[in-house]
Amino acid sequence: MECEFPKQNATMAEIAEILKQYKSIAVVGLSDKPDRPSYGVSAYMQQHGYKITPVNPMLKGPVLGETSYAHLKDLPGPLEIVNIFRKPEDVPPIVEEAIAKGAKVIWMQEGIVNNAAADLARAAGLKVVMNKCLLKEHRVL
Repeated sequence: MECEFPKQNATMAEIAEILKQYKSIAVVGLSDKPDRPSYGVSAYMQQHGYKITPVNPMLKGPVLGETSYAHLKDLPGPLEIVNIFRKPEDVPPIVEEAIAKGAKVIWMQEGIVNNAAADLARAAGLKVVMNKCLLKEHRVL
C-alpha cells in the first residue's frame, strides 16, 4: 500500500485545544510490552494526568494498571480521544466504532494516515489528528 499524506490535519492550535479539553484516551493497539511505542506514549500521558484505557483484543489483563478491553464498543461510557496504534488499513472500522461510541477526537499516531477514515470522522463531527505522536505534541505544548 502506498503511503498517504494527510490531505487535511489539525493545526497546532487545534492540537493544543484537544490536549487541554480532553483528559481521557482510549488507546487502540496498546501493547503490554514496555519497549513498544504504544506503551511508552500511554505511560507518559498517564503520568501527565490523562486517563488511559487499553483497547486490544490480544490483551488478557490490565495494562498500566487499567482494565483492558477488546474493542471500543466494549468500553463503558462516552469516549474523548481515540489514539490509534494500528496499520492505516485497520483504521476505518476503528473510526466507525469511535463514531458509534460518541468519541470527540480520532488521533492516528506517527506513520498512520487514512484520509477516507478521517473524512468519515470529520463528517460525524469529530476532530482528527493524523501522523503525529501524542507524546511529542504534548511535550511541545
